[in-house]
Amino acid sequence: MGLRTYILRRLILAIPVLFGAALFVFAVIQFLPVNLRATLYVTNEKQISRLDEIARIYHLTDPVYVQFFYWLKALLLERNLGTDSLGQPVFEAIIKRMPTTVEIVMYASPIIVAIGLTLGVLSGANKDKLIDQASRVLAIMGTSLPSFWFGIVLLSIFYAGLQWFPPQRVGIDAQKFIGMANSSWRWYTGLVTIDALINGQLWIFVDAVRHLVLPVTVLSLLNSAVMVRVTRSSMLEALSKDYITAAKAKGLTRKEVINKHARRNALIPAITISGLMVAGLLTGVVITETVFNMGGIGQYAARSAMRIDIPPVIGYTIMSAVVFVISNLMVDILYAYIDPRIRLG
Repeated sequence: MGLRTYILRRLILAIPVLFGAALFVFAVIQFLPVNLRATLYVTNEKQISRLDEIARIYHLTDPVYVQFFYWLKALLLERNLGTDSLGQPVFEAIIKRMPTTVEIVMYASPIIVAIGLTLGVLSGANKDKLIDQASRVLAIMGTSLPSFWFGIVLLSIFYAGLQWFPPQRVGIDAQKFIGMANSSWRWYTGLVTIDALINGQLWIFVDAVRHLVLPVTVLSLLNSAVMVRVTRSSMLEALSKDYITAAKAKGLTRKEVINKHARRNALIPAITISGLMVAGLLTGVVITETVFNMGGIGQYAARSAMRIDIPPVIGYTIMSAVVFVISNLMVDILYAYIDPRIRLG
């Protein structure tokens, strides 16, 4: 099976998975009373007295299969996920906050993967040596430190103390410039650092980077610890295989054995972890976004859950399902690229 055929097959298989996720979310919604489900579509206080009419308009009293049809239609065609307690459509709220989370993850993910793979490979290839002991200590520290504690420590040192790296997404001056009616600022991607360069505002780019340093540092150091441990274990397992012994017997140098044989096979478990990790970060780094007041999707979902605001929680769940399905698809494609044998499965 060729790589294109394999990718096409995985794309087709992703459709029933997404359908199943939507069906599961819809099934959970059915446990809510009709009037409570009707409040999902309320946009202002005046409509509270018209719940029966809203239930009829959105087919909430029809048979379950009819309800599912119209709910799925509203979801796919109208992008209607209901309205949050502040009167804002949930879909718009998610789209508005998603770039913040994406921007943090965009800068943190390469660092996580680079540190995790590099230290993991070096640690596995140099078992019980100094680099191995050092990376294991860092991995244990990274998996043990609470992210909120680490974030507060960094804020105390680098913001409250040194005034270097402030929280939030951008500073007050940048906020004013972006929000000015007569400003030359235009949104293109929703990512402040990218749009700042496109708009030719280098000072906003620098300001945004300063605000990203601490949250990216927290995510990078804590999440790379998991990557280090997984890559190290995978590397040790690969180095114990018979094909490594055969490669050594052929007279290959230690560097060639590690780079051309062991490392390539050790990457597969690491890719799984990295793919799921990035998906988890994209669905909202709740604690990190809250500590640094970044206003991303994770912070929005957490605040909605605390207010028992059901529509945003449902929208967040659906978004998470889509992100994880796409992430798994990308992982499968990387699998097939690294190990052609997987395409034959």
